[in-house]
Amino acid sequence: MISITEKTLQDLQFPTVLETISDICNTDIGKQKALEITPFRDKESLMSALLQTSEYVSSFQNNNAIPNHGFDAITNEIKFLAIEDSFLEVGGFRKIATISETTNVLLAFLNKFNDYYPSLCAKSSGIQLTKEIVTLVDAVVDKYGEIKDNASPRLLEIRREMNLVRGKVNQSFGSALTQYNSLGYLDDIKESFVQNRRVLAVLAMYRRKVKGSILGSSKTGSIAYIEPENTLKYSRELSNLEYEEKEEITKILKQLTNAIRPFLPLLIQYQDFLSDIDVIAAKAKYANRINGILPTITEERRLYFRDAFHPILYLTNKQKKEVTHPQTIELSQENRIIVISGPNAGGKTISMKTVGLLQLMLQSGMLIPVHERSETFLFDRILTDIGDNQSIENHLSTYSYRLKNMNYFLKKCNRRTMFLIDEFGTGSDPELGGALAEIFLEEFYHREAFGLITTHYSNLKILANELPCATNANMLFDEKSLEPMYKLVLGQAGSSFTFEVALKNGIPFSLINRAKKKIEIGKVRFDKTIANLQKERSKLEKTSINLKEEETKAREEGKKMEDINVKIKQKLESYQELYDSNQKTIYIGQKIEDIAEKYFNNKNKKTLIGEFLKIVEIENSKRKKATPKEAKAIIQKKKEVIEEVSVVVEEIRKEKKEKKLKPVVVKPKAILKVGDRVRMLDGKSVGSIDKIEKNKAVVNYGLFTSKVSLDDLELVEAVKK
Repeated sequence: MISITEKTLQDLQFPTVLETISDICNTDIGKQKALEITPFRDKESLMSALLQTSEYVSSFQNNNAIPNHGFDAITNEIKFLAIEDSFLEVGGFRKIATISETTNVLLAFLNKFNDYYPSLCAKSSGIQLTKEIVTLVDAVVDKYGEIKDNASPRLLEIRREMNLVRGKVNQSFGSALTQYNSLGYLDDIKESFVQNRRVLAVLAMYRRKVKGSILGSSKTGSIAYIEPENTLKYSRELSNLEYEEKEEITKILKQLTNAIRPFLPLLIQYQDFLSDIDVIAAKAKYANRINGILPTITEERRLYFRDAFHPILYLTNKQKKEVTHPQTIELSQENRIIVISGPNAGGKTISMKTVGLLQLMLQSGMLIPVHERSETFLFDRILTDIGDNQSIENHLSTYSYRLKNMNYFLKKCNRRTMFLIDEFGTGSDPELGGALAEIFLEEFYHREAFGLITTHYSNLKILANELPCATNANMLFDEKSLEPMYKLVLGQAGSSFTFEVALKNGIPFSLINRAKKKIEIGKVRFDKTIANLQKERSKLEKTSINLKEEETKAREEGKKMEDINVKIKQKLESYQELYDSNQKTIYIGQKIEDIAEKYFNNKNKKTLIGEFLKIVEIENSKRKKATPKEAKAIIQKKKEVIEEVSVVVEEIRKEKKEKKLKPVVVKPKAILKVGDRVRMLDGKSVGSIDKIEKNKAVVNYGLFTSKVSLDDLELVEAVKK
């Protein structure tokens, strides 16, 4: 049974994720449900939720997009339907029909595309698809939410009578308007509406001369609003008909309410289903924003998050157009606990929170931003001790609160628990608090719990190094700038760079030296050793990155060379085919030349035709029957090769022609004499000629002499006469 406390949810900023998902929801009920998401208590329900979200994400990429699931809430209508003898207003029926139609479309779609969305289809399998609700409402209410004239025979009759009476009202009013206007009794506005009835705007001085009922007057009293006498009787008749219409509509609504009431459980189910789909859709859209996927859920005790991003940090940095650094973290039976150390502001807490939040999101049915080869198993509990833990309400100090929390950890911790502790051991005397923290860590280790802790305590770093199934880790720091690189590296403890960071921030060197003398030399040496190792690790990291870049460049160059080789081979094959074709043509031409010479000598046509046919048959036996399309392609290819070769040949001819036309300028060779300073044609050393014998000269280089052919020497400086 999975049990995760509210404190853990708060520590890992889980409510922030829920607020983002809630904002993405389309409906108010969906928004509320999103805020109430908690980790699933059983694996079956969790896997179903994860697959549903994953299937909805896939609908964004394929052509079978899931239909609209938006709806207006019918919560009030459901309440009224549950009350006997109550009836709904006409607007409520329109909402009921819409939610029923939306559900029907969605159910039909999921049933049709069961292969694409098996988990979503399974979720909808227990819901009845019926068109009866829509049919009942459509028979009475039109698409604008008004009662139809033919909703009942009596209503149709009443409305026809009302239309006739309205005609008489307008006719009688028009006559009165014309009559009194011609007499000059009316104001410039002539008419108005009072109590939703048409009235004449009569000047106050003539109000006694106009027959009818006074329904009001203007603010100044200069105009009296009078309904003409002839119109009055028709208005009364119309009012009676309107009352009858209202009574008939009430009767119709009661009948329709009674007809819909049996579907109350189904309508509750419809609203619940659509709001669930709304939350699933919001999870899917959120997964798209953070590049979330469904990693492998394994029964083996292993958590491997490769290239994991903290979703809240990722979205914040994306908005600011800043880079978010992913982390790779692995926990297994052989490596259960990681102790992360290093200077503050290096990303220790964020790395730890990333693991906790992603595991929490996954166990709540959300996809997480990790590499597709990541995997994890499900924890029964996730215990956290992160942030400022002072409890003002209970008058507890940070350390007291942490001890109380550790006590809770000890009660609940087992092999299906993951614990996350920030700044482990702080809040008390470093020596005593560190010793107690060491005991707690040993206890968690023996319980076989998985965990990540951050600390500055050297004894915890040493313990992590000594325990076989625990390991140290550190956040890389640039050894020159002392700026964080936000990369977690397993296998080595990190220095806090306390003195280095202090020096960088302007603390005088003399004060830092005094501080060093205050503490044990062994601790300083230990921290310095870790710092040096960390610097070496940073250098290796940079070298590794450079080597990877060089390797990538080499691969790209290799690929380019392969492409060039393929193209050269293709060209050589094309040229070889052209050469073979030309050689064949020359061979056939030679054969025909021989036959022609024979015919010239013996004039024997029969022999000529026989020889010629023999050549044709031999060549045809070598040919393969090709379709018109293939033959056309062969001709086109041959034409392209000939054109390409022609261009190359033309360039070669042009180059040769230019060489022939260009005059060759031969530089006259200087006559060398004894004493001239010379050097070899392919050398740099300069020497002087001591002696010339036949075609050779003895050249003195200072330390040694050498006999060299005069043709191999060039003049540097002639001897002055």
